[in-house]
Amino acid sequence: MADTKDAKYTPELRLRVLWGNDAMLGPGKADLLDHIAETGSIAAAGRRMSMSYKRAWMLVEVMNTTFQGPLVDSTRGGARGGGASLTPLGREILALYRDLVRVTSDAGADRMADLTARLKQPSDKG
Repeated sequence: MADTKDAKYTPELRLRVLWGNDAMLGPGKADLLDHIAETGSIAAAGRRMSMSYKRAWMLVEVMNTTFQGPLVDSTRGGARGGGASLTPLGREILALYRDLVRVTSDAGADRMADLTARLKQPSDKG
């Protein structure tokens, strides 16, 4: 079996949910929502992810139009400053996605271990 102490051999499930060609929710958008909730700012959330403000804003716009209502509520800057926060729907969607990832990871843990056990060890290469 692979040495799971080495991070190189610790599997991580990254789940992307696709609805047709237009709608998608995956780890990047979920992380962006998490960072917006933590920082209160789309710009700061983007910076945490080494993402431009334009890219972060575009992803928020896509998410806001994909679901039944906006996931992020934002106000423009100015004298009083701007900000962003998750809407109740945004918090719900993020929680549902994180729970889906957890359930999927738990259900597939044995198979992930089997896959990991079949990886080449560093001494097997070359």
